[in-house]
Amino acid sequence: MSATTVTNYLATWNAVDAAVRDDLLAQHWTASAGYTDPLCTASGREAISTTIAGVHGQFPGFVFTLVGEPDAHHSQTRFQWGLGPEGAEPLVVGFDVVVEDADGRIATVLGFLDKVPAAA
Repeated sequence: MSATTVTNYLATWNAVDAAVRDDLLAQHWTASAGYTDPLCTASGREAISTTIAGVHGQFPGFVFTLVGEPDAHHSQTRFQWGLGPEGAEPLVVGFDVVVEDADGRIATVLGFLDKVPAAA
């Protein structure tokens, strides 16, 4: 997995506008991509877009940022991300493993939450 894939992944999660987000999903994710974290499971681009919209509804104005450096081998990459107000310490921190298909598109995401505010 390339650094570009992580950048595209975070851009997708940061896309508040549904049309922009859906375009990023179409460009960089497989049609049948799967996303699983402790709070939800989503299968397919439409369900993933709805999941992302829900996160923006719960945390309006927050942005996803890369925390540290990604670690990759073969077609999989693990990396830590933060979610919080731009330029501030993240209030939510997670760790994702992203698996790409043979064409370099995101096929599977396995997410873990390391730090979640009590009210989330």
